[in-house]
Amino acid sequence: MDALLFNEAKISELGDILALLFDDKAGRKRERIDESTLPSYRLAFEAIGKDPNAHLITVKQNDIIIGIAQLNFIANLTYQGGVRAQIEGVRVHKDCRSQGIGKQLFEYLIEIAKQRGCHLVQLTTDKSRPEAYRFYQQLGFVNSHDGFKLHLVSKITQPVKKKS
Repeated sequence: MDALLFNEAKISELGDILALLFDDKAGRKRERIDESTLPSYRLAFEAIGKDPNAHLITVKQNDIIIGIAQLNFIANLTYQGGVRAQIEGVRVHKDCRSQGIGKQLFEYLIEIAKQRGCHLVQLTTDKSRPEAYRFYQQLGFVNSHDGFKLHLVSKITQPVKKKS
């Protein structure tokens, strides 16, 4: 296997990133990629890029994006004011799965979290993905909590501003 390169995503790579998000059973249900949605994706990409607590990481092999993940750092009062890392939007191209790429991606993300001083790394996964459950458990993740979601809007329209 050729060497993998892990980098912060560039706006010029947005099309390839969206293709990975869409080329997934769950992604096809929730992503819609067309001219009307591209501004929302671009806005979200730009917001992630400006946030020092958010990283969109690409995995490249031979200059081709074959994997992505988003890593967010969340400050908490719990754990004595600890910081946790949240991993989201993990995808590895369907032709590149079961080759150790996902494991290397997670090792990279976990190392960033350690360098940032995080006390834990957490993630969620769709219940319809039993293979993802097994993968995360093999990496040492424990299914310790149940999560809940309340969908409010179908897309990002503008950044949320804090109240003073």
